[in-house]
Amino acid sequence: MAHKKWVVRQADKDRATAISEKFNIDPLIAYMLTARGMDDDITASKFLADSYETVSPFNFADMEEAAFTVGDAIDCGEKICIYGDYDCDGVTATTLMLLFLQSEGADVFAYIPDREQEGYGLNREAVDYIHSQGANLIVTVDNGISSIDEAEYIYSLGMRLVVTDHHQIGDALPRAEAVVNPHREDNDLDFREYCGAGVAFKLICAISDEDVSTLVDRYIDLVALGTIADVVPLLGENRSFVKQGLHRINTAPRKSIAPFCKNCKDRIGVTEVAFQISPRINVMGRLGDAMKAVDFLLCEDEKECEKKYLQLSEQNAKRQEIEKNIVDSVEKQIAENPKLASDRVIVVAGKGYHHGIVGIVASRILEHYGKPTFIIGIDDKGFARGSARSVDGFNIVNAISACSDDLLKFGGHPLAAGVSLEEEKIDLFRKHINDYAYKNYYVMPAQELVIDCKLAPHYINVDLVNNISVLEPYGNGNPSPVFGVYKMKIAGLVSLADGKHTRLELEKKGKRIQVAKFSVSPQDLPFDVGDIVNVAINVSNTLFNGKPSLRAVDIVLSGVDDDRYFKEKNDYEIYKSQGVADKSLYPDRDACAAVYKYLRAKGGFNYSLEDLYFRLQNEVTYGQLMHAVKAFKQAGLIEYNGKIILKQSKGKVDLASTKVLTTLKGRITSG
Repeated sequence: MAHKKWVVRQADKDRATAISEKFNIDPLIAYMLTARGMDDDITASKFLADSYETVSPFNFADMEEAAFTVGDAIDCGEKICIYGDYDCDGVTATTLMLLFLQSEGADVFAYIPDREQEGYGLNREAVDYIHSQGANLIVTVDNGISSIDEAEYIYSLGMRLVVTDHHQIGDALPRAEAVVNPHREDNDLDFREYCGAGVAFKLICAISDEDVSTLVDRYIDLVALGTIADVVPLLGENRSFVKQGLHRINTAPRKSIAPFCKNCKDRIGVTEVAFQISPRINVMGRLGDAMKAVDFLLCEDEKECEKKYLQLSEQNAKRQEIEKNIVDSVEKQIAENPKLASDRVIVVAGKGYHHGIVGIVASRILEHYGKPTFIIGIDDKGFARGSARSVDGFNIVNAISACSDDLLKFGGHPLAAGVSLEEEKIDLFRKHINDYAYKNYYVMPAQELVIDCKLAPHYINVDLVNNISVLEPYGNGNPSPVFGVYKMKIAGLVSLADGKHTRLELEKKGKRIQVAKFSVSPQDLPFDVGDIVNVAINVSNTLFNGKPSLRAVDIVLSGVDDDRYFKEKNDYEIYKSQGVADKSLYPDRDACAAVYKYLRAKGGFNYSLEDLYFRLQNEVTYGQLMHAVKAFKQAGLIEYNGKIILKQSKGKVDLASTKVLTTLKGRITSG
């Protein structure tokens, strides 16, 4: 995984003390709340409250018109179409609107476009089909805000439209009886980050004559699924949605959700929804017909639910296989052409990459290399569609906009976007978006790991587990706490699950803790017994032998200078791409000697060159190390293919005459 810059949250200690005393909570929790921006009494009170936070649906602009239009259509017996989206948020929003309108006696059906054939949002062919079914009113959920032309077409056919959406608003609103969107400037809302299911639920609250508590009991589990799946901030009313929804799922799950509870070892939480339930609901929209996911959620027959659950699991396994194949293909391309990974923005394309999977792969490649990433699939006709994921601080939509001449279509958010283009334009797009990155970001934003606070090991106990539980549920905007435990000595590395995982035995001043590092064997962990490390940890509420279970989020050698690392790596990558070099990149005799001496003492090196750099940061720059290793290889001193193997020297070697160093020296001189 890419090295991340640790950023420790800061808080006003006096304000934290005041919150601790006022609400009678642990001082550490008060400090964390303050550091997370909940530093006033009202915000802290709402966050800590067990009661359901209710925002009037009529604080949304156009909500009264939306409720009247849908209610009138029900009363008049008009046929209503719920037009949804194929992701988990869209599926749950579609399901809860269907359930509600059916309970009101509406003549209603649902339509979700095919991801591959139709793409996102309203389209004319779908509108024609809906019109042919006799619909008088279309109600969108989780889409519609950008469907300007399609809205006009709906009215040209004599139908009406109500839009409920949560995506960003463009220059104009679509023609509709009502447009309900939390991002409208004329809303009376303090919190606006609802998902599509959340907005749909607010419309239900506006239409229904029943108490909110009744509607919460009936639909809140679906709202919670959509809220978690769409990774909107778990703050404000979203926090209430998820708290109440998880309670419903764990105490009285609907028939379709019961198989997930049955197959979960512990209670269903945000993590289980995000990694077990949501992917299985999403998969139908990725690989098949998203309406099958709606049918699954609507199912009331226990045996049929079990059958559909197994079908979703099979499809999810198929999705995982497709994902792995694409990841393997991308990594192979990068291995054959390392420049793809040394670019500021990674752009990799391949024939047959599934359009519904490339976004997941882009996220994985971003996590591995720490850079904005585009993964593009090319079909048999030379039409290419891709998904992008970015890091905080690099607005991917702005970058794409600067290259719009290369594209047929694009759209998205600062951290995630989609593009469509012709196959022959891919190389040009890669060049142009990297030119943009080099021109506008001399130093690319680094991936950051936010540490809630530094923690001494003796504070890690059952009391800590109990105290931090008041922060749940965790999610976007309210992440699971990450604690930084510094300057710990590795006393042991223990293999778990036949080498699949590692348990680190860490100690400091007589206090020992055990931390699990998942998906890494002791042999692949670039640390030795005796190393002094900083460890970022999550603390689980599951106890092991009466002690908290700890999971390593990240491990770094103590004393590593992050700012220096990112600057030096940036200088090296500029040289690789632009040919701009200075003396800090050139490994002189002393630098080469320091690197070779370490390699000889270790008998080679089995880990990444990044890991080698962290061992030698006080002796060489990043650029010096990279060039020294290449010079050693060209001089026949080592073999390097992911790890360094020393070779027997046949005599004195003149490293300065190697191609890599003569080229570098020439560029430094000419510069």
